[in-house]
Amino acid sequence: MTNSPISGKTAVSTEPISAEPLIEVQNLDVQFPGASGPVTVIDDLSLAIHPGEILGLVGESGCGKSMLARSIMGLVPSPGRVSEGRILFKGTDLLTLDEPERRSLRGNQISIILQEPMTTLNPVFTVGNQIEEVLTVHRPEMKQRERRQHAIEIMRQTGIPSPEARIDQYPHELSGGIRQRVTISMALIGGNVQLLIADEPTTALDVTIQAQILNLFVELQEEHQMSLLLITHDLGVVAQTAHRVAVMYAGRLVEIARVEELFDNPKHPYTRGLMRSLPRPGPGSRKQPMPSIPGTVPSPGEIPQGCSFYDRCSHRDENQCLSARPTLEEVSTDHWVSCHRKADLAPFAVTSSDGPASSDEVAP
Repeated sequence: MTNSPISGKTAVSTEPISAEPLIEVQNLDVQFPGASGPVTVIDDLSLAIHPGEILGLVGESGCGKSMLARSIMGLVPSPGRVSEGRILFKGTDLLTLDEPERRSLRGNQISIILQEPMTTLNPVFTVGNQIEEVLTVHRPEMKQRERRQHAIEIMRQTGIPSPEARIDQYPHELSGGIRQRVTISMALIGGNVQLLIADEPTTALDVTIQAQILNLFVELQEEHQMSLLLITHDLGVVAQTAHRVAVMYAGRLVEIARVEELFDNPKHPYTRGLMRSLPRPGPGSRKQPMPSIPGTVPSPGEIPQGCSFYDRCSHRDENQCLSARPTLEEVSTDHWVSCHRKADLAPFAVTSSDGPASSDEVAP
């Protein structure tokens, strides 16, 4: 039986992944009111994350990655709303839960880490107060001394040095890397986190600290056997951490595959453009201009009728690509692509380190 694009298994993990998804997003639409009618920012999106899996979600700013995370958390900002679809967490549709039920899941079984810790942390409270607040909500039976000891222990687990002293400090007294570790502690202290969403968790950090935080995510994911949705625009981050990769463009999912398959054999023109935009060290590389994808992501109200990537694609066909929206189709095992021209593209080749980019023209 052919697998669906929302239930592919990774071959990267050394541990088997359950056949049943932990969370499954089905045909999700998110809309905001506009001057001439509803504006769709997530359009018929479906994907799944399995127990113990790291799924990387990549795409340019404005493509809908963070809105997907907010939809899962039940935090779509007003006046936006989920207009269609389901979000199944262990078989329960999160969209049918009332606010108290959603609140019991947030920070307990499903947690999120945002990209800028200074916007997450309250500057007038110590980090200890803010970490312990999660326990106050989800573990009201715990005494204050127990909460403090539990907070110190989770801070130690997330690599915060001298947690006994740091717990009484304020966010402005900490470095960016330590602040991010505090937000990770807040996300995990509930003790029963099964899905962790990390939304651009390393964007504001320098390269050295970025690597440390990514290693921490992998260690924590393996230790707690939780699933991780890693949202980023950086393919390099995905390459070193994820099992599978989903590529978003203009609110739609355009490609999903195992990480090795995607990097070896990207099929969508947008994914190929992202691959070519990666810096590549080597002799002569500094003399070559950095490849880029022309144009910008269209605003939600200006997406072409057919393929959302039409205006920026060098392989577009007016009759084929504008007449109908492409759907996700399996091109190889667990590799799904949404593109009318996918069968006509030549084999992918990246920019060489000592010469110009290969042509990648449409095969005759």
